[in-house]
Amino acid sequence: MTRVHISWQRRPTQPTAERLRRLVRELLSRYDDGPYEVHVLMTGDTQIRVLNSTYREIDRATDVLSFPDGDRLPSGRVLLGEVIISIDAAKRQADEAGHSEGRELCELLLHGVIHLLGYDHDVDSGEMNALELGLREELLR
Repeated sequence: MTRVHISWQRRPTQPTAERLRRLVRELLSRYDDGPYEVHVLMTGDTQIRVLNSTYREIDRATDVLSFPDGDRLPSGRVLLGEVIISIDAAKRQADEAGHSEGRELCELLLHGVIHLLGYDHDVDSGEMNALELGLREELLR
């Protein structure tokens, strides 16, 4: 079974932890049941900007970052990687899109985990985007 560890430097306005964990487990069960471990960090614009600058050399805040890993942990699980989400960006984007902050956090986490699976919209020909849109329809009801 997949383990999803969420660390909170910033908290959303509504509890979302279980919803986010279920989303990751359901997504990964479509590929195989692992066992995997995924780490999620909820932070703000300031911290995600530092990370974006340090690891991608882009000196601005972003909404989500993904850091794939792949190491086998002592538990036997494979650490798929870490997804970092800016709560500040999630709130802004939820307002712009006209949906809840929880929905936006799910969309961002879905995007991040797809990156952990090896997809990259910066270099593919739209495969990741098509996959993500389909998964939104299926998983984010």
